Amino acid sequence: MSWRFERVAGPFGTTEGPVWDGEGVLFTDMPSSRVMRYDATTGDCGAYRTGTNNANGLKFGPDGGLYACEMGGRRVVRYEADGGVTVVADEYEGGRLNSTNDLAFDAAGRLWFTDPFYDTSWVDHGDDLDLDHRSVYRADPTDDWALARTTYDTTNPNGLLVSPDDGTLYVAQSRYGEGNPRELRAYPIEGDDLGPYEVLHDFYPHRGVDGMCLDEEGNVVATAGYEEGGPGPMLYVFTPSGRVLETHPVPDPRPTNCCFGGDDLRTLYLTGYDGCLYRAETDRRGYLGAP
Repeated sequence: MSWRFERVAGPFGTTEGPVWDGEGVLFTDMPSSRVMRYDATTGDCGAYRTGTNNANGLKFGPDGGLYACEMGGRRVVRYEADGGVTVVADEYEGGRLNSTNDLAFDAAGRLWFTDPFYDTSWVDHGDDLDLDHRSVYRADPTDDWALARTTYDTTNPNGLLVSPDDGTLYVAQSRYGEGNPRELRAYPIEGDDLGPYEVLHDFYPHRGVDGMCLDEEGNVVATAGYEEGGPGPMLYVFTPSGRVLETHPVPDPRPTNCCFGGDDLRTLYLTGYDGCLYRAETDRRGYLGAP
């Protein structure tokens, strides 16, 4: 089945972090520090939350709260219904985090997130970085969200997912520049630790995976590619072992992320560099994941 995308909202700034809330899609307008909401029934789209410190990835937690990676705020937070903010993580061993990017929950309610660094025009960090690594972390749901570093071999981790059986952490290793790996990796989750990773797909020298979601069969649906070369901007469907089942061209020149939605979870929503929100009807059913 060909996935035909239509624009349903935008353009805004660069968009990211789409999540289905049961009746619509929340997504981030990163340069404007806003969370937007698209109503799938009415087609209306407006600001859901402002002042988000260039929030990127979004996820709903086991408590029903909306969690976000704030790139400019250099932290992971929960947005409270009264307008407040609860900080989940903003430092590691006394140093501020770099620029948090994406997050995922496992069945135990543990929050996994990536902390790369990208030199973007809307986040001015300069060279003022405290940490000498760009890693994946796990925040355990204690009273103060106990934080643990879980990767020591990533140079710029981006999107990530926890497999439906809680056995694998999928990580997009996406540092650009000559010789830097651009891989979709699978790390076995071994209790509180990650085992040695397997490279499921090597995108080098082209743009690799940015964001991803899961279908109900446990396949990884990932945004990757760009307009400058290679296969072009694309959605890939990978089996858990890394075999490419399908590819679907997308209208955005650099797609950033995707999520399933709709009453039957067969509608795929797509964000990207051109600042729009797209959707396509698919022959796959999405898996919203834990919790």
